[in-house]
Amino acid sequence: MHKVSFIGGGNMAAAIIGGLLASGTDPTDIEVVEIHPDTRAQLAGRFGVVTHADLADARLHPLIVLAVKPQSLPAVAAALAARLAGQLVLSIAAGVRVADLSRWLGGHTRIVRAMPNTPALVQAGIAGMYAAPDLGHEARSQAESVLRAVGGVVWVEAEPLLDAVTAVSGSGPAYVFYFIESLEAAAIAQGLAADTARQLALQTFLGAAKLALESGEEPAVLRQRVTSKGGTTERGIAALEAAGVRQAIDQAVGAASRRCAEFGDELGRLA
Repeated sequence: MHKVSFIGGGNMAAAIIGGLLASGTDPTDIEVVEIHPDTRAQLAGRFGVVTHADLADARLHPLIVLAVKPQSLPAVAAALAARLAGQLVLSIAAGVRVADLSRWLGGHTRIVRAMPNTPALVQAGIAGMYAAPDLGHEARSQAESVLRAVGGVVWVEAEPLLDAVTAVSGSGPAYVFYFIESLEAAAIAQGLAADTARQLALQTFLGAAKLALESGEEPAVLRQRVTSKGGTTERGIAALEAAGVRQAIDQAVGAASRRCAEFGDELGRLA
């Protein structure tokens, strides 16, 4: 694993650092620039990594991960621009487009943009990634290895598709939590105890996702196998269809994708 500099030490950065260390990276090969002293102390104590309060004190390793809030990125990039010497920059800042980041970095072009999601916190994430076509295979692999430390990776060929990735997997955990929450409430309404309802809902989601992932079969096929003609599941699915749940999910993803595009436009107007 290459040496990595993190600019920003929040939850996602901490998750990735934990994944890198678990995959064999030496703590001394990781540095973190973080302005909040409590967060710096936690990172140093938990992981043994090198921390800095100021970007000016950082060594800046060959791979730099930008893990600050999107609104903070223009100022961070401006401070970073003069110190870049060919490093690969991996941005996990939501909505910030490569062209805008390149502009803020003074024309630097060795950039990969990624959209990880919160299950990375338990090393079960999935990240969408994009890089300009002229960025070489070695650089792509270098960036990919960082996100693979906390889950899976998919590449998209066009940057606007990251809006869809954000809408599906970035926002997706909230949709799943919403469904779990609703299933749990429905179980309680049927007379089950709250702790039983939660256990049933959580394990059902975990087991169904694991089965779908490991079987390799289409979700529709798996659904049909559970749905006996004239049975309970058929009746339940019919109720979901009548309520327009499939259309509602499509609308939710579309709305989130459009908001992501709007967010990118808003960020692009920042100085």
